[in-house]
Amino acid sequence: MGHQENVGKFISFILRHHPESIGIELDEHGWACTEELIAGIAESRPFDMQMLEEIVRTDSKQRYSFNEDKTLIRANQGHSIPVDVELEQKTPPDVLLHGTGEKYVDSIDQIGLIPKSRLYVHLSKDYETAKTVGGRHGKPVVYRVNAKQMAEDGYRFYLSVNGVWLTKKVPVRYLNIL
Repeated sequence: MGHQENVGKFISFILRHHPESIGIELDEHGWACTEELIAGIAESRPFDMQMLEEIVRTDSKQRYSFNEDKTLIRANQGHSIPVDVELEQKTPPDVLLHGTGEKYVDSIDQIGLIPKSRLYVHLSKDYETAKTVGGRHGKPVVYRVNAKQMAEDGYRFYLSVNGVWLTKKVPVRYLNIL
């Protein structure tokens, strides 16, 4: 794993879960002061604005966003701390997918998909993405989510700026293993 990838994961840890780990705070919408983030990271390793811009620009999952003048930065989703990243409610496609590890199937088949330590359940539109996500947790299993029926039944969906679909939970009745 390269230096840039390590720092990218550290930024994710800070902006999604533990901003206090480097002595910064997020506002109610998850924004952190860019200068404070850089200074906090630079206390433990070489880091500057150019490196941060490169990480944001090249992150394959598009995890981060700057405000217009790059004075603020935030994670787009995946928080375990209560923030409102100003998600706009959207009508989902008819079907969404969720990748997980085989070891979680029994639990999911009993209680559905829940966000656990995060604020939302993460869903994708394409099979390969769901399979890749599932592979991070062991042998991948992909669930088909009847998002159309969920939306018709009153469940809310949000589309994050990096294309990840989010919802608060997915009850068992809307799930099938592919």
